[in-house]
Amino acid sequence: MASMTSAALAPVVHKTTTSRRSTVRARAGPRAVVQAVAPAKKAFFFPGQGAQSVGMAKELCEECPAAAELFEKASAILGYDLLDVCVNGPAERLNSTEVSQPAIYVASLAALEKMKSTPEGAAEIEAVDVCAGLSLGEYTALTFAGAISFEDGVKLVKLRGESMQAAADATPSAMASVIGLSSDKVDELCAAASEQCEEGSVQIANYLCNGNYAVSGSVSAVDKVAEIAKPEFKARMVVKLAVAGAFHTDFMAPAAEALKAGLADTPISTPKIPVISNVDVEPHTDADAIRATLAKQLTSPVQWEKTMLALLEGGLEKSTEVGPGKVISGIMKRVDKKAVCENFTV
Repeated sequence: MASMTSAALAPVVHKTTTSRRSTVRARAGPRAVVQAVAPAKKAFFFPGQGAQSVGMAKELCEECPAAAELFEKASAILGYDLLDVCVNGPAERLNSTEVSQPAIYVASLAALEKMKSTPEGAAEIEAVDVCAGLSLGEYTALTFAGAISFEDGVKLVKLRGESMQAAADATPSAMASVIGLSSDKVDELCAAASEQCEEGSVQIANYLCNGNYAVSGSVSAVDKVAEIAKPEFKARMVVKLAVAGAFHTDFMAPAAEALKAGLADTPISTPKIPVISNVDVEPHTDADAIRATLAKQLTSPVQWEKTMLALLEGGLEKSTEVGPGKVISGIMKRVDKKAVCENFTV
């Protein structure tokens, strides 16, 4: 569905070759040792910030009135034409934290409207027995599972994006991807950079997959990571990320406080299917626990690697990344080359 042609509507299946559980566990390393979650066969995954691109959802909304209606509802809440920004940009505005988060949330749920418009797609949705979302995508997953209404979800991700941007503006900070090291080595790298930098510290913020971890911290500490990663720790590369600030660290504490207030006023139900939390790799439970975990998520590392490993250990047979981009399917291939992950993109 990348360009909404008939060919693009067919999911793209990634398949490769290794054994399943023994290989997954061997690669994981000590920090990623996990316990399987409750057995599940079919998962939906929803992307996070960074999946957006100018032009997304254009043909989706031209061909699917229900998808266009979601954008109209969201625009009324947001106070601007969200679809216009998705389709026409400019990129600087779409990529901003306060716009990209609602854009990805709405685009992912709009993709589901297209999927369920066919008998085959509706059957795919009905077969899903677990879901998860990468950072922002956790809100999409909770909406898909019936815990949060679409309208309340738009309000929450609007508040989340605006609060994260405000926290980043108040205290300069940064993020970078470290490629080619285990999580333990990245921990050592962060400790060394924190000790050597002029001020502040840095830590792992996103555990994506072996050899790909995002770090967050003070500008000085992240700069030091970039300086010493290759010569001293033999990293393949360090890529500074074009984000507003140090997400999933204490730099986001002011945003977490603002989000708590919004969550307290939001009706939340028990999910109809398990939604795996980024914070503790456990299924979300009751409303109060969901509120607490979503607020905590802003200052806690995203445990995506453990989430994938736990689902695979539990017997996951098939998954689909629903929404913009193909980040999650790429991560899944790194976690287990034999895993089947499809894309249903916008």
